Amino acid sequence: MASTITRSYDDRSAAETAVSRLEAAGVQPDDISIVSYSPGQIEDDATTGGEIGGIAGGGAGLLAGLAALPIPGVGAALAAGWLIGATAVGATAGAAAGSLIGALTGAGMSEEEAHYFAETIRRGGAVVSVRTTESHAAAIGKIMEGAGPIDAVARRAEYEREGWTRFDEKAGPYRSPHDLSSVVS
Repeated sequence: MASTITRSYDDRSAAETAVSRLEAAGVQPDDISIVSYSPGQIEDDATTGGEIGGIAGGGAGLLAGLAALPIPGVGAALAAGWLIGATAVGATAGAAAGSLIGALTGAGMSEEEAHYFAETIRRGGAVVSVRTTESHAAAIGKIMEGAGPIDAVARRAEYEREGWTRFDEKAGPYRSPHDLSSVVS
């Protein structure tokens, strides 16, 4: 029976560590997905003149295929793998075509989990998902835990204390309540 294991990370670097460890353990790149959003990083990578994947991942494997893609509610996100392909292909699990929530629920997550993972990406985090068999799920989970994922329960509670209830595709890129960069002096 197939299973999907998903973890969120505070930044792309930690997620890339998880991906590298998964590939080193023999997980095929076709079974791994990564989606991350870091507003400054995408622009920095693009201005260095080169392919995002070549800069971010180097060499073969999933990270070599990272590309900047527009995701409603997030902005230009870096992504590679089967999960983002599901976002581009169309409607899954009754969600709108191109929807990040639709891709996440189509991968087997509950609506609640999908909204949490999408919001984590929106706020500058990264998500790694792996398709595997039930017999390999525990080993895959252990590898992903070794890269220092976010405690999803605690993070969701933090979001909710700020008034968050669900991911909003129309909200645009996240600005923290403490971000004063848009204030004109």
